[in-house]
Amino acid sequence: MFNKNIKLVLTALIIGVAVWQFIQGNIGNGIMYILLSTIFIFLYFKNEIILLSFLRLRKQDFPGAKKWLDKIKNPKGSLTRKQQGYHSYLNGLMVSQTNMNEAERYFKEAISLGLSMDADLAMAKLNLAGIAMSKNRKREAESLLSEAKKIDKHNMLDEQIKMMKQQMKKVGQPKQQFGRGAGRGGRR
Repeated sequence: MFNKNIKLVLTALIIGVAVWQFIQGNIGNGIMYILLSTIFIFLYFKNEIILLSFLRLRKQDFPGAKKWLDKIKNPKGSLTRKQQGYHSYLNGLMVSQTNMNEAERYFKEAISLGLSMDADLAMAKLNLAGIAMSKNRKREAESLLSEAKKIDKHNMLDEQIKMMKQQMKKVGQPKQQFGRGAGRGGRR
């Protein structure tokens, strides 16, 4: 994996070589170098390690995705702002099964850095709502759920949002006891 600045320098060098090839009259070589430079431009905006992590995650291979994400040693130096957001988002998805406090930190960081797709942003807010609900922060969970509902324009998370709202209603209801409890002063 190259640093983001190295990718830009390589792109500039390759375009320079392409211009030189055009000047020399080697049009085919120049076109080939222009196409080669587009690969580095693409990898500047879409990090290759994050793409490979998403592929592993799609196959439900959480350890494999975590292994790919761990290859990024310095996210601030080698990733753009949106890529840092996706790095945090993926880490939040990985640790949400085991450590809710760390997952909450990752999801909040991902939201603050920004995610380019609305579905990912809605999913991050939905996960944060679930974490807030499990920590008995009902108002925060409700506001996060309503934000997730607004962001989810294609209703991809509609079922999950409905389930979360039903669970919140169950949590909000007072627990009632029916019948007589033993030892409560009733007749024996």
